[in-house]
Amino acid sequence: MGESSFNYYTGTCIIKAMKRKRRQWGKESIRELRRHLGLTQTKLAQELGTRQQTISEWETGMYQPRGTSATLLSMVAERSGFKYQARKAEENYEEVD
Repeated sequence: MGESSFNYYTGTCIIKAMKRKRRQWGKESIRELRRHLGLTQTKLAQELGTRQQTISEWETGMYQPRGTSATLLSMVAERSGFKYQARKAEENYEEVD
């Protein structure tokens, strides 16, 4: 992921993610995204501004990312070209491009 710079593409990703209906990230999708990015739990945590323990808790299903964390995961997935299954609150699965 590297340097952070806000540009048109980043802004577009933010707007897309915010316009989406609230979707939940499942533990498998989080782990798959991290592996797609080639990151350890520690490195992903640093990139998202959270703790490694939080990433571990998401990946084991102890907790789910909410709010800003879920939005950030969606943005990262979009920017990296990762196809993922995000769950709606009703537990239906839907592919997100």
